[in-house]
Amino acid sequence: MTTPSHTSWDPVAARTAGALYLAIAVCGGFSIGYVPMQIVAGDAATSSANLLANQGLFKLGVVADSLVILFELAITAILYHMFRHVGPKMATIALISRAGMITVMGINILLWVMPYILLTGASAPETVHTLVQFSFDAHAMGVFVWQLFFGVHLLALGWLILKSDVVPHLLGRGLFIGAFGYLVQGVVELTFTDVAILDYSVIALLVIVTLSEISFGLWLLICGGRTSPQFTPATA
Repeated sequence: MTTPSHTSWDPVAARTAGALYLAIAVCGGFSIGYVPMQIVAGDAATSSANLLANQGLFKLGVVADSLVILFELAITAILYHMFRHVGPKMATIALISRAGMITVMGINILLWVMPYILLTGASAPETVHTLVQFSFDAHAMGVFVWQLFFGVHLLALGWLILKSDVVPHLLGRGLFIGAFGYLVQGVVELTFTDVAILDYSVIALLVIVTLSEISFGLWLLICGGRTSPQFTPATA
């Protein structure tokens, strides 16, 4: 004889996490993907000029970055409570690694706003342009640092999904495999390694993980309130 059992699951929390995932994707895509492309150039003088010419866009990017951090704090806590009954140790690893990522993101915002402070508070001599470019370059490297933490988080989260009886395991596999895209890219960029096959592998893995993250967010938002029973043998 079998009896149905459910992984501990809060439908409201699941849908909230789904909404936060999608909000992070939108805000992060804007602040991390679009805004730097419009401002940061290959030389210090051009980057400084672009920043001064696009101050409104720059400030919107800072707002979006700040929202990402706030959303990340919320989703980190929610995911921990959703999956801690699946695997307490792995859920703790996921919590700590994502918290580490958030910490680096906070430092990265400071690096990002420093050029604005330098340019608007001085006459912008050549040394200021150099510091501006240094801050932008440091910010770019900071992204690869927090990717290492995020990669570990995705490995843990993927494992938890595969062990759960609620979330489709295909999403867990996508997150687990795709996590190596963040990890490999972080190591490659931070060690200044230039190997073509690694670049192609990173692109493929990042496509997998991006699709998996968006799909996971959509699943949580749309289907996260539904729980599927898993039948286990009843004890006498």
